[in-house]
Amino acid sequence: MTTPASPPTTSGTPFSRWPDTRLAEARAVIADVAHHSDHLIRLACNVLTTHGESDLERREARALLLMVDARCPGRQRRAQAADREVSP
Repeated sequence: MTTPASPPTTSGTPFSRWPDTRLAEARAVIADVAHHSDHLIRLACNVLTTHGESDLERREARALLLMVDARCPGRQRRAQAADREVSP
């Protein structure tokens, strides 16, 4: 019989820094936006709009998210069509 694994603690080194690591990754994606997929850019923008350090950083991430979504208007139409199929 195996012993149950203990939940990760936040006092350890890797778990205490994870928000900083995710923010750094999101900033790296935004800094090199030309070499990343739209999906990854959307994820990075969502991270920065939620957890960005400054108001300016959050506003710029929201603006970039709007621009990425505007490049692919078919994506919005597909999402609206899926919503119509689900609703009664």
